Amino acid sequence: MVMDEKADVVETMPPVLVYGSLKRGFANHHWLAGAQLLGEAAMAGLALHDLGPFPMAVPDPTAACLHGQLYRVDDTLLSRLDRLEGVPRLYQRQLWGLVGGGEAWVYVGRPAQVRHSPRIGSGRWSGPRPGRSSRPEPRPT
Repeated sequence: MVMDEKADVVETMPPVLVYGSLKRGFANHHWLAGAQLLGEAAMAGLALHDLGPFPMAVPDPTAACLHGQLYRVDDTLLSRLDRLEGVPRLYQRQLWGLVGGGEAWVYVGRPAQVRHSPRIGSGRWSGPRPGRSSRPEPRPT
């Protein structure tokens, strides 16, 4: 019997919880090509804030649950996601407990980064706010 060592490593690695533009139906979901969707999941103690084109979760013990999608990824894909998320400058990748048990990687910001951004009380990001995009609007000439 031949064992697939890479498959064994992926099975033992913690999954990653995505809660913003990496979710299915959003602009950056293609970055998860080849990842296995494990389902919906939640994490307590993280407040979600709307930064306009994308959200940011920050530690907050008073927060309701952060909701997202859980994916099984390998080391290579996790490294690519770190680059996309601007680790360590913009986000930190942290292991965080899942509601119901277990843990997963999640990209977390710092409270100072969201101090002027509205909190999403539901813990669910539904997309960029109308009139906001990740690219600057062209100026009329």
